[in-house]
Amino acid sequence: MNKHLQILLELAKLDKQVDDFNPKIALVRKELDSRIAQKAKILQNIENLQEQIDGLQFQINESERMVGESVARIEDIAKKQQEIRSEKELRALNIEEDIAKENLSVANEEIHAHQLKLRTKQEDMQELQTQADALEAQIKELESSVQSEVDAILKEQEKLFEKRRDIIGRADSKSISFYEKIRRWAKNTSVVPVFKQACGGCFIRINDKTYAEVLSNAEIVTCPHCGRILYPSDKQTYKECVEL
Repeated sequence: MNKHLQILLELAKLDKQVDDFNPKIALVRKELDSRIAQKAKILQNIENLQEQIDGLQFQINESERMVGESVARIEDIAKKQQEIRSEKELRALNIEEDIAKENLSVANEEIHAHQLKLRTKQEDMQELQTQADALEAQIKELESSVQSEVDAILKEQEKLFEKRRDIIGRADSKSISFYEKIRRWAKNTSVVPVFKQACGGCFIRINDKTYAEVLSNAEIVTCPHCGRILYPSDKQTYKECVEL
């Protein structure tokens, strides 16, 4: 096999092994990440509740301001009623007093309603905070046990990275650059076998000329359809071909 192609095939096999560690890490962290996600969701709900509580408190403050203004207005009307000089003034003051009392009644009702909602939301937030605290304790406990497993996996992965650096160090820079460019979109199917004269990546049949070039091993050949790097295989089944 062409030297450069052999190196790229070796690199592709190694990259697949490196990537295979990621699901292992995800599996080890599954329960921990689940708890972290639950806590994040609860904290978001707490934040939303806090915004609602702040809104209710603002409405209560506004209603209390209205109560103060209405009470002051009623007291002012009471003073003026002692100084009325005509029936017309009395009727006008009575109307003002009725309006002020109505405003006072509405404001007090609003305060009561808002306070009930506020109390409910504060209780909900307290319950959510209790849940968040419990999850935080679970997260800390899981982190200590999970980290050692993750570190062991990362240690094994680092050994592969060292091998990868060694391979790249003895490879042609142009070949590596070409491979990396393909890998950005093809991932672990960047270098594929030709099986029954078809590309092992896109599964489209290649023409006789391209197939002959692949078999000759003279240079790196790419699939004319998808652009993946091709290599010849003498395996009897496709499964055997792709078992890197």
